Amino acid sequence: MACCGNCFCCQCCCREGETRTPEELTILGEIRDEEDEILPRKDYESLDYDRCINEPHVEFLEGIDNKKAKKYEAIRWMMMFAIGVTVGLVGLFVDFFVHLFTKIKFTVVGDSVEKCTDKGCLPLSLLELLAFNMTFIFIASVLVLIEFESITFKRIKFDFPYFRSDRDKRDFVSAGAAAGVAAAFGAPIGGMLFSLEEGSSFWNQALTWKVLFCSMSATFTLNFFRSGINFSKWGSFQLPGLLNFGEFKCPDGDKNCHLWTAMDLAFFVLMGVVGGLLGALFNCMNRKLAKYRIRHIHPKAKFIRVLESLLVSMVTTVVIFAASVLLGECRDLSSPTTHNTTLSGSEDINSTIRRFFCTNKTYNDMATLFFNPQEAAIHQLFHQDGTFSPVTLSVFFLLYFLLACWTYGVSVPSGLFVPSLLCGAAFGRLVSNILKVKLGMDIYSGTFALIGAAAFLGGVVRMTISLTVILIESTNEITYGLPIMITLMVAKWTGDFFNKGIYDIHIQLRGVPLLEWETEIEMDKLTASDIMEPNLTYVYPHTRVQSLVSILRTTVYHAFPVVTENRQNEQDFMKGNILVSNNIHFKKSSVMSRAGEQRRRCQSMKSYPSSELRNVCDEQNAAVEPAEEGEDLLQQMLERRYAPYPNLYPDQSPSEEWTMEERFRPLTFHGLILRSQLVNLLIRGVCYAENQSSATQPRLSYAEMTEDYPRYPDIHDLDLALLNPRMIVDVTPYMNSCPYTVSPNTRISQVFNLFRTMGLRHLPVVNAVGEIVGIITRHNLTQEFLVAKLRQHYITI
Repeated sequence: MACCGNCFCCQCCCREGETRTPEELTILGEIRDEEDEILPRKDYESLDYDRCINEPHVEFLEGIDNKKAKKYEAIRWMMMFAIGVTVGLVGLFVDFFVHLFTKIKFTVVGDSVEKCTDKGCLPLSLLELLAFNMTFIFIASVLVLIEFESITFKRIKFDFPYFRSDRDKRDFVSAGAAAGVAAAFGAPIGGMLFSLEEGSSFWNQALTWKVLFCSMSATFTLNFFRSGINFSKWGSFQLPGLLNFGEFKCPDGDKNCHLWTAMDLAFFVLMGVVGGLLGALFNCMNRKLAKYRIRHIHPKAKFIRVLESLLVSMVTTVVIFAASVLLGECRDLSSPTTHNTTLSGSEDINSTIRRFFCTNKTYNDMATLFFNPQEAAIHQLFHQDGTFSPVTLSVFFLLYFLLACWTYGVSVPSGLFVPSLLCGAAFGRLVSNILKVKLGMDIYSGTFALIGAAAFLGGVVRMTISLTVILIESTNEITYGLPIMITLMVAKWTGDFFNKGIYDIHIQLRGVPLLEWETEIEMDKLTASDIMEPNLTYVYPHTRVQSLVSILRTTVYHAFPVVTENRQNEQDFMKGNILVSNNIHFKKSSVMSRAGEQRRRCQSMKSYPSSELRNVCDEQNAAVEPAEEGEDLLQQMLERRYAPYPNLYPDQSPSEEWTMEERFRPLTFHGLILRSQLVNLLIRGVCYAENQSSATQPRLSYAEMTEDYPRYPDIHDLDLALLNPRMIVDVTPYMNSCPYTVSPNTRISQVFNLFRTMGLRHLPVVNAVGEIVGIITRHNLTQEFLVAKLRQHYITI
């Protein structure tokens, strides 16, 4: 694109999809400037959503009858209820202390400002505010950086045999995320949709009911206790969420007042466009700040991150104080009306105004927005009858926009939803003031403030369904459904033209392989063979202990194909072009092999301008030097990266004269076994002697296989002195003998849908004669990886 220059504005306007990964640049022989260099990706591992169907698991299923299944399901619902109640109580605890500390801070600072106005000691008030803010920021930043070791059921000797799988963990995490949003906004349906839209990569119908039940439990737990504490009427449900938007309605008796009309929809669309533009600018600026932090702040000592948090707190405090003192205007105080709802049960909306440097019947509009909790400031913009000057709203929006962008990403538990709502509410209130004063339109200011909040928040996070429902539930006004939905859709479409949402940007920066909901149509030009990893690390059904230890210590893979060498196919292919398998005749050219795929990739790499990729190919074709006598086995395995791991004879090493076919020989696929299962077998001594039958090998039950979940022992915890390296492990009872597989010719859309729908972590690629030729993981299906492979495809053809 022509806009992609060195200037900051041009870089903010560039689409995220136009960037190239280091792998692409290597292929194209290009060099990227340091400023545009993609950040190092951190290694994130997926969960094993798909169940491992092995012999212990089948025995476990055989022992479950209808009564046990119903008991298991009842306990699952009880866990969902417990999660909801716990989240609600945590929300109550947080709400109590937040209100307590903010009340103390603003009371002390407010009284100091009132006294120092005449005495000329305002710097003392500023120091008091700095002391409050920086003390709490320091505590929060230190708590974030300290790594606390979690207490598991095993550590407290609590025997709880249920839900010891990644599938159950995933469901409970999804429910907890939904419960948190539901408790914050009093929106149980919105919380469930938020978890579906933003928090989960796998979903089913049964999970929908459970997550909704958990969200309802959190909402009503919080509502019950808050209503009882604030109104002293236990059993009355009047405060559903922590963030109260108040009731939107016209004054009684005013028949000309309407919350919104059809004519207002045109302005709502324009506000959605502006909100999308502002959100794209916010995301672009925050992305550059996040990249700077990852490069220059995070690698340093942790106290540097604490100092950054204190710097942000200090600058924010000074800016807020100076803006309230120097830029605020004194506005007339309106009398309370019937639609001025309460904030916490007894406080009228006018009780949260600030009269800094103003007479008794006026208030400081800038101080009212800055010297209040964010909830109270949003409430002021939604429901305050008194006007805020356009200058005040403009300055407040600009300052809050910049401060929120700077704050998001520092090492403190800062939020994004509420600051974005407050910033957008100021934008919407500014639009309503202009329409009222300049155009003389009779509109409801609170509606425009709400639409402005939705437009800006939608432009930042790019959420549609869940955010629409959250705002409708928070306002308790179903008539706002259409304008909110239209505004959010327009804001998302506008923002997506420039970059991704803020959550997607930070996920990408941290290298989390989170999959999209679907792939682009253009990706169907690729097949499974184009994106799979052909260099496999595998194990045999019967493998020596020392071979397994070497594999586990020299790799970081979490699953290994279980294979046997198909030497008959290799010999048949070398003799002629026809292979007969199960009475079916296959031509050599129609059956993909690992050697053929590796040769094709090497030939493709040699045509690239980068010498580095040519060296990679040459390295694979180079001969492997024989290991010196007495050399450590671990060192041998490290040097023989591309050679197959030994079976029962680990002293064998590849010959210098091995061809590509011999090095990548055909392997018949039998199943998959996980790293955690192999380590568990070794630690528990599940093996048999060379002169014995595999039937003498000890058998582990399903309970023993999952006893250490989720913190399975590491291979480095294994005491090698307790094991005989010549012993043999039969892995066939513990492998998943029926995992999902795909053909090498399967199109990417089919691979993607299978992988995402079934919640897979590893997807073997098996050819027509049952030989594994590669494996696909979540990393191979990320948007960045697919785009790089598609460009390689274009270059090759």
